[in-house]
Amino acid sequence: MTGKVSQYLPQSLLGCQTNFSFLQGASHPEEVMQTAAVYGWQAIGIADLFSVGGLVRAWSAARDIGYENASNDKQNLAPPRLISGARISLRDGGDVMIFVRSLDGYESLCQWLSAAMMRSGHHQRETPDLYISDLSRLSAETCLITIPPIAIDTAWQEQARAIAQIAKGRVYAGGYLMRDGCDEERLYQLKHQAEADTLEFIALGEVLYHDPARRPLADVLQCIRQKTTLAEAGRAISANAERHLLSREEMARRWHGFEAALQAADALADSCEFCLEHISYAYPEHDNSRPSKAISEGRRTGRTAFEELAWQTEKGSHKRYPDGVPEKVKAYLERELVLVKKLNYAPFFLTVFEIVRFARSRNILCQGRGSAANSAICYCLFITSVDPERSEPLFERFISEARDEPPDIDVDFEHNRREEVIQYIYHRYGRHRAGLVSAVITYRWRSALVETAKAFGLSRDVQRALSAQVWRGNENGIDYKSLQAAGVDRQDPSLKQILLLARQLYGFPRHLSQHSGGFVIVRDRLDKICVIRPAAMQGRSIIEWDKDDIDALGLLKIDVLALGMLSCLAGAFQLMQQHYYRRLSLASIPPEDKQTYDMLCRGESVGVFQVESRAQMAMLPRLQPRSFHDLVIQVAIVRPGPIQGDMVHPYLRRRAGLEHVSYPSEALRAVLERTLGVPLFQEQAMKIAIVGAGFSGADADRLRRAMATFRKNGDIHKFHDKMINGMVARGYSAEFATACFRQIEGFGTYGFPESHAASFALLVYASAWLKCHYPEVFTCALLNAQPMGFYRPAQLIADAKRSGVEVRAIDINASEWDASLEPSTHGRHALRLGLRLIKGLREAEAARIIACRGSGYDSLVAIVRRADVPVKALEVIAAADGLQSLGLDSRQAYWQIRKMGRMKQRDLPLFAFADNTSDKVSAIEEELAPAPLPKLEAGEAVAQDYALTGLSLKAHPLELLAPAFTRDRWQSCSVITTAQNGQRLRLIGLVTSRQRPGTANGTMFLTIEDSELSVNIIVWPHIAERDRATLLGAHVLGIYGRVQKQGIVTHFIADALHACDHYLGLLQAEPPSQGPDKLAANSSDTLSAKKGAEMRLKSRDFR
Repeated sequence: MTGKVSQYLPQSLLGCQTNFSFLQGASHPEEVMQTAAVYGWQAIGIADLFSVGGLVRAWSAARDIGYENASNDKQNLAPPRLISGARISLRDGGDVMIFVRSLDGYESLCQWLSAAMMRSGHHQRETPDLYISDLSRLSAETCLITIPPIAIDTAWQEQARAIAQIAKGRVYAGGYLMRDGCDEERLYQLKHQAEADTLEFIALGEVLYHDPARRPLADVLQCIRQKTTLAEAGRAISANAERHLLSREEMARRWHGFEAALQAADALADSCEFCLEHISYAYPEHDNSRPSKAISEGRRTGRTAFEELAWQTEKGSHKRYPDGVPEKVKAYLERELVLVKKLNYAPFFLTVFEIVRFARSRNILCQGRGSAANSAICYCLFITSVDPERSEPLFERFISEARDEPPDIDVDFEHNRREEVIQYIYHRYGRHRAGLVSAVITYRWRSALVETAKAFGLSRDVQRALSAQVWRGNENGIDYKSLQAAGVDRQDPSLKQILLLARQLYGFPRHLSQHSGGFVIVRDRLDKICVIRPAAMQGRSIIEWDKDDIDALGLLKIDVLALGMLSCLAGAFQLMQQHYYRRLSLASIPPEDKQTYDMLCRGESVGVFQVESRAQMAMLPRLQPRSFHDLVIQVAIVRPGPIQGDMVHPYLRRRAGLEHVSYPSEALRAVLERTLGVPLFQEQAMKIAIVGAGFSGADADRLRRAMATFRKNGDIHKFHDKMINGMVARGYSAEFATACFRQIEGFGTYGFPESHAASFALLVYASAWLKCHYPEVFTCALLNAQPMGFYRPAQLIADAKRSGVEVRAIDINASEWDASLEPSTHGRHALRLGLRLIKGLREAEAARIIACRGSGYDSLVAIVRRADVPVKALEVIAAADGLQSLGLDSRQAYWQIRKMGRMKQRDLPLFAFADNTSDKVSAIEEELAPAPLPKLEAGEAVAQDYALTGLSLKAHPLELLAPAFTRDRWQSCSVITTAQNGQRLRLIGLVTSRQRPGTANGTMFLTIEDSELSVNIIVWPHIAERDRATLLGAHVLGIYGRVQKQGIVTHFIADALHACDHYLGLLQAEPPSQGPDKLAANSSDTLSAKKGAEMRLKSRDFR
């Protein structure tokens, strides 16, 4: 105020907002706490708008500062104490901050906000309806601070009086500085009004960002929130950069003369003793004392939760091992049960058991995974199908007693039936005790660029140009050459400012969504732990914390996840029982089948779970998996962790006998012996940190959390020096230590623990076994589980045909909605394509056609008369050539259906074909008699099939273009099989996939195919940048390059790329201009559209 320094140095700063005040706060909670520690603040009060979502992150940041103090002698920062609160906007009372003094106050605040959120519903969940009268429901253990407007008026004074009268907790009048020249006058006025109303005047920070440099970002956030631009925002944005976090000395200087307000803030903070550690979390009890309830659920009565778990485990072990439980498994069970009892996790296992038991009672296929899931207990409880005798689970990863980690069990269910399981959980535990964890949706590089450009008022063209520069795996970079080619000057100061602010915005929360399936289940009430909000999906609710917040607080979470491959396998098992009278399950598929492993060793894994990508297919012939453990390694090895840590090639060399197997020390031998001395699994990386670098249990837990949140926070680098120095001090080489740390960084990006890999390996084996022995069953189930995996139906069917499967076309008299199997003359069943492949045909329409066909339709009139489906539905079936059993090709059928539609319009709908007299029907059929029409050319037919179904059984589109390719000296993909290593070729093919892994340093991987073969293409970064438009846009691609062969693995290295989509025009003939009713010329949805327009050949792109 006056420039003098106050004698009183404040200890507590209240009124800080983080970026969990969505589109208002311009700093992460961690940044606020770290800056507060640097400034020496002893307490920080965080109050985000209608939210407690950022509290856990702020509390974790303060805890980490404390850890760093304990482990670093040079660290002098004292972690500030978190004062938990929330900020609300009342419809009739302005803004109010609420801070909690105790656990009772916190629970009251959460329940109060939850009720308001749920009452306001989905559309107003961000700004619920709250009024002054609602404050009466808050506990006396809360403190309320009324926040005046900039221009103080009598309305605010009356509202403050009303709040003081109705609230049970203590009410304060807040004051803050605007640095607009009127602060001193404003504070005097506020102080006198507060005294007149017997309210204590209190100092607030009103912090929006931790550093003044974030002010421009705060303005951009306001513009995004208000949907305006910086030029038009006016007073919606700050007039200065004074909403930052001040030092204690600066706060004292600015509040000179109002020391009592600073003392009031310190007194309030001192009275707030609540800490997030005080949250009392209790897992649901499994009460077996009530006989009727326990008996109805198949449980014994009068047992504790642990006794019930032990009994269910013993009963399940006899079912799993009818010939007697192996001694090895008995030993596992004994050790696991002792640890479960010691740590009191029996209720958790029983909860998972109940959920899985419900799914199995409904014939919903499921499979557990995780460190605790792949255990002998979970195998005997039928939570997992991974046999401990076969997989050799690591007991050390079952439950970590040393690191005090909660059990890790994820359960995957069929993706199309998971909702049944979710609703069971709500029904079983009640919505007041069970809720989904949230997922914090953050700004990615593309969205940050676009939103910042909007705030600067740039045109849509420039926004698109900026957005187009973002490639997956390179989210922090900009292709300036392409940007300049789009007409954007890279030297423009506005562009530089946009890029700077977009990088700051990157990673900021946008909104809360629901987690893919993580449930938190509690014994008492969930809204006492965290605020509950309505989810976007009707009938669901989420808590405000995400999985990392839950993990930081030690709350148990059950992941109820959806997995498409389980839907595929469930369908395959049904088909096996229906057509081959063989009852199969995940646990009963014949193990260690040589033919299955032979197929995988050849790299024939199209559609096989987890090993169908081009990288996995290239790894299979090199790894040569011959056992279940080999499959576990196969699943885990093609991941960023082993790749970035340079662990893949050493392992392959050691496995092939080309390199001596050695161990850095005897201490690490036990950790690495299973993988030939090379760390491949996440557990091994963490174990190296403990055994090799001397990490304590707390250090290991922090490392694990840093790995889990690497994408979000990028905190792994903080452990670099500690791990390298620790390993070097214990005699390990710096090179080995650095490689181990690189692997840990890779696991932070994406890595697989062995426990997860083992569960997935079982699905790999099951799907591979089906593909090997029953390819028609496997392909049928895959088609019915679409969309999933890397391959489109056309590629799956082509692969099935190469395996000898007879594939039959869509037909209105034979096809079901899903693909199905039909008897065949050569011993195996034939695959009949389903009506679901036809674009534009609804399932309800197909169901009516199927239900009404009886022994079959003999004419179009019969279809319309019996099924009464819209003419449009019959048009798409005809265009897909699905009426061949009626003796009609696609063009004739389409013409007749179009004419039938006009007859119905003429004779009025519903009555045109209602008369079943033979004379009427004969007259209609005579009027619909086929007229002479030009026959579809082969290219037209194939293009039309692709347009309607995404595939064609008539021919591969490039097969028809072979003469044109030969004329222009392009070579087919099949020539690569006889080519020599290093030989140069000019290949042409249809692009079926594009990938740019983050670990590939800009290298692109393509797959192209023709009618005979698929080829893997490697495009180096400089080629990808030079030919980027062609690389991303072309459907038919011509490639100059050379062959690279290593054993049986073949790649093609691209030197130049050429777009060859113009060849697709040769597949289309000009539509006929004459014909009955001038159908082709006059209809906007003619059977043959303009040249090339319907030939949209799509690939599964991952860029």
